[in-house]
Amino acid sequence: MSRVRVHNFALSLDGFGVGEGISEEEPFGHAGTRLHEWMFATRMGRALMGREGGTTGTDDDLARATWDGVGAEIMGRHKFHTGTGELPPDWHGPWGANPPFHTPVIVLTHHPRPPIVMEGGTTFHFRDAPPATALDEARRLAGGLDVRLGGGVRSLRDFLDADLVDDLHLVVVPVVLGRGQRLWTGSKGSSAAMTSASSPATTASPTSSRPGRAGRLLSAAGRRRAASESGGRDGPSIRR
Repeated sequence: MSRVRVHNFALSLDGFGVGEGISEEEPFGHAGTRLHEWMFATRMGRALMGREGGTTGTDDDLARATWDGVGAEIMGRHKFHTGTGELPPDWHGPWGANPPFHTPVIVLTHHPRPPIVMEGGTTFHFRDAPPATALDEARRLAGGLDVRLGGGVRSLRDFLDADLVDDLHLVVVPVVLGRGQRLWTGSKGSSAAMTSASSPATTASPTSSRPGRAGRLLSAAGRRRAASESGGRDGPSIRR
């Protein structure tokens, strides 16, 4: 069966995955971009923004792994749009006409709407559904490839509490936010095995996998080979 994977989910030292005061103008609240600057500095992150250069090494390897062998994504409503209530009818997400996913994407929201077909293979499907139901549909859409869980904090917590996450990659960033949404507040915890890697930009980058299942941390060559063997999709902005 395909795996449910979380990549590059950044947390502050005090456990917050997003700041307070989320809005359309400030999608990460008072945290701004501080939790994600490590990724923006990598070669993959700069490529996503249409820029050249960037760092290589541990952070770049882990950031790139998000694209390998993934056939669908599930995201919370606030990753797609940070407002409340009905989604604006002319809003197609913050990524422009050609989002980086290039797969079906299920957006979890209490305000479903018809699908939105974008350039490059991304189609947004809007569902008011519990985690297990959304995952069943995502697996069908993924065609045998893995499903990426894109956040935000509440959606990830719901999937963790439902024991539906196979591979979890967290990035602990050396900042203190003080307020916002904590990932582990009220959670059931986890008994999964965990490994950790560090880099100059982050305090730690722990990864965990479900007991009895080997997690995957692949080198650049290994990732390209695995994606080729599985028919996985790479983000077009990082293709060579």
